[in-house]
Amino acid sequence: MRNPGMQCFKFMMQLGLLCAASTMALPAQTITTFEVAGSGKGGAEGTLVSNINTAGTMVGAYIDAGGVSHPYLRTSDGVDTTFVVPNSGTGKGQGSGAIAINTGGVVAGSYQDSGSVNHGFVRATDGTITEFNAPGAGTGKGQGTVPRAINTGGTIAGYYIDAGGVYHGFVRSAAGKITAFNAKGAGTGNGQGTYVDPLFSSGPKINAAGTIVGYYIDAGGVLHAYVRAANGNITEFDAPGAGTLASEGTIASGINAAGTIVGRYADSGKIVRGFIRAANGTFTEFEAPGASKNHPGNGTYAFSINDAGVVCGTYGDSSFHAHGFVRATDGAITGFQARGSGTKGNGQGTSALTLNDAGDIVGFVLDSRSVFHGFIRTP
Repeated sequence: MRNPGMQCFKFMMQLGLLCAASTMALPAQTITTFEVAGSGKGGAEGTLVSNINTAGTMVGAYIDAGGVSHPYLRTSDGVDTTFVVPNSGTGKGQGSGAIAINTGGVVAGSYQDSGSVNHGFVRATDGTITEFNAPGAGTGKGQGTVPRAINTGGTIAGYYIDAGGVYHGFVRSAAGKITAFNAKGAGTGNGQGTYVDPLFSSGPKINAAGTIVGYYIDAGGVLHAYVRAANGNITEFDAPGAGTLASEGTIASGINAAGTIVGRYADSGKIVRGFIRAANGTFTEFEAPGASKNHPGNGTYAFSINDAGVVCGTYGDSSFHAHGFVRATDGAITGFQARGSGTKGNGQGTSALTLNDAGDIVGFVLDSRSVFHGFIRTP
């Protein structure tokens, strides 16, 4: 399933990082853009933000002038801390990135080694880094282990790619025990299997109770969402309007403490729309005002939901220009743009990925030169 600006977003996927009108006025808000020192200034270089915790600490990666990715943390007052993950590759498209951070400040992420194999890591609050690999993970280029989320207890969720190119979900306890899992209907061919949303590092894919959301690709190439309880039980589901052909279907992207799930689906025309699924299984589908309704792979991408039920995400207009949006609990949707956003299409603009319980939204800006800049939008 494509998304706005797929050309640029493919680069983030390789690193394992990571891709308007208003129906109601929201309170005054401030958008601040920033770059981490060392960020490159060429196309597909710059600063990306992947996640923010309740304290307002952000994590992500910056891409230097050589195309190598490096992880960082940024406090709510704008102080950046960069760090090095041992064994990270130093070639173009390699390196490491911080993907998620929990309430205690523990960070989960991934790196690619000199052979472009993926590995997971967890960084404790004292800076200690522990690397890990899921049993069964492949050791070839583009294979390996990719964490996607961490909860308050330090449990990590993610996926690994085996030697045959098949995807499998995994959960790693705070003590380091790794358990693999697969959705019942997951395909077993190259590129098929069980995913924990790899397209973006959007907000929590595992909640405090240990419930994980994601999607799987079946043998026919159709996408289906799942929710996995802490006891291992997996429930598979599809949004009511989801298409049933290859590259169509449903992706679950985030979950809050109440078990409410947010995500997106591609319909029979491959137009993307957002959805919210309550813990009782009730669906609410929605589209951001201004989102394209005529271009396959374009539309409304809902990525994150906080404990209050507020949703954020990104939509692409008819020119493939990206806009951030926030959806209030009453259903009102407001689009926004950060300063410096490019307007040439191909994903240029503002992409909102994650929000915390305070309503702070983070993501990235892609400018007119296709350089990335981080941003935070505060209420």
